[in-house]
Amino acid sequence: MSNRITILLLIYLLIFLSCNKDDDNSDNNVLNQVQSNVKSGIWQITKFIDSGNDETYNFSGYNFTFKSSGVLNANNGTNNYDGTWSITDSNKNEDSHEDLDFSINFNLINDFNDLNDDWDFISQSSTKIELIDISGGNGGIDYLTFQKN
Repeated sequence: MSNRITILLLIYLLIFLSCNKDDDNSDNNVLNQVQSNVKSGIWQITKFIDSGNDETYNFSGYNFTFKSSGVLNANNGTNNYDGTWSITDSNKNEDSHEDLDFSINFNLINDFNDLNDDWDFISQSSTKIELIDISGGNGGIDYLTFQKN
């Protein structure tokens, strides 16, 4: 009888350990791939909808560079702004870009302040990042799209 219990416990332990390891690797793979895509190249904002108002024009001509150090640089040849960016996994139980949070913060009092948020991914590829944020205060929905140059 005790051999049966020991064997069952070993089987459960092996299943538990193998599932957790695979899930962690999948989560890390998705997070690493998204971060790699973001850090590669120069991006422009091709869509910024703030609670139903198209404000894309505020970022026209700006090139955005997501540096490995966590610095987000915006430059239009005249103005040069530095902010911060990060991507974190909000749900360790899933391996999807939809569970990632994309945080942007510019410590500025201008149009770039509107970009400050913890954005959720709609989709992402090596050339396009589509983000969404649903405001907790007024329930407005914001959309932000970066397109690689």
